[in-house]
Amino acid sequence: MKKTAVALAVLGLGLSAAHAEDVIKIGHVGPLTGNIAHLGKDNENGARMAVDEYNAKGVKIGGKAVKFELIGEDDAADPKTGTTVAQRLVDAGVKGVVGHLNSGTTIPASRIYDQAGIPVITPSATNPKLTQQGYKAVFRTIANDVQQGAVIGKYSAQKLGKKVAIIDDRTAYGQGLADEVDKGVKAGGGTVVAREFTNNQATDFMAILTKIKATNPDVIVYSGMDAQGGPMLKQVKQLGITAKWITGDGGCTGEIIKLAGDAIGPNDYCTQAGLPLEQMPGGKDFKERFKKKFGADVQIYAPYAYDAAAALIEAMKKANSSDPAKYLPALKASNFKGVTGVVAFDDKGDIKAGSITVYQYENGAWKALKN
Repeated sequence: MKKTAVALAVLGLGLSAAHAEDVIKIGHVGPLTGNIAHLGKDNENGARMAVDEYNAKGVKIGGKAVKFELIGEDDAADPKTGTTVAQRLVDAGVKGVVGHLNSGTTIPASRIYDQAGIPVITPSATNPKLTQQGYKAVFRTIANDVQQGAVIGKYSAQKLGKKVAIIDDRTAYGQGLADEVDKGVKAGGGTVVAREFTNNQATDFMAILTKIKATNPDVIVYSGMDAQGGPMLKQVKQLGITAKWITGDGGCTGEIIKLAGDAIGPNDYCTQAGLPLEQMPGGKDFKERFKKKFGADVQIYAPYAYDAAAALIEAMKKANSSDPAKYLPALKASNFKGVTGVVAFDDKGDIKAGSITVYQYENGAWKALKN
């Protein structure tokens, strides 16, 4: 009996080891705590849905059936925490990473992944510096801020008013986007009458808004996230500022509408990198599957996170290997129909077909405009 038990135990260990070898870990990082946790969870859910759907279909790599496992980490939108959890994922043996949400966390974390030779694809970090660092395995499934900032700036100057005030949250995302907006305003024939900044934890914007009011702007551009954008809109209205207001993708959410309450109206605009969900090739079906699986609506970036996870898995399938060094060439050569459109990267790792959509607030929701 003892010999049989030992044999069975050894056999069991062997089976467990074999099973462990068939599990391919994919990391995801985003803020799961803090004031933009809803966006981090949205990203994670998008990546998780891709992993679960590939597992349900069944994937073989190297002649063996494999199971993908999503390892989620919380960076709290903090750069230092971002590098800490990046190293944790490397130590956990992930074969690829979807993330991070913010440019301010993705840029420093990308060095960790590069040193480990692990590909990382962000669905939402839009600062152009990310893909200008020369790292070979950094990718992005969404348009960058050079494109978005130019659209916001030109649209503001040409459609909303010539005198433009710009506020940013001093993060890598916010300041980087604001710099591109500044260029876009001038390229569109407008004038930047004020540039002010806050931080991504602030709730009181009265001082900078009072300064801006004195310049009598036609438009206020806010470059930051929805957690600050909503309260800021309330304070804009409290001060009696009549300027139109526009923000980028970080504030182009349903959450900002909730936070702004009665302060939001038809003079308020936002932009998103990419097409509206309903216009994405796989958007309608994705929206329904997402709602059914998570009982929640898509915030912004979940489709891009889904495509990022899909890109990693498709590259592994094409290379017939989960070894990052072996599947990286296939990842660079990606060309498949994703939820958001064709997923294909340029030589820097940016998505090739990046587009920007302008929205206007109407009847309780953001409505896409033809621009």
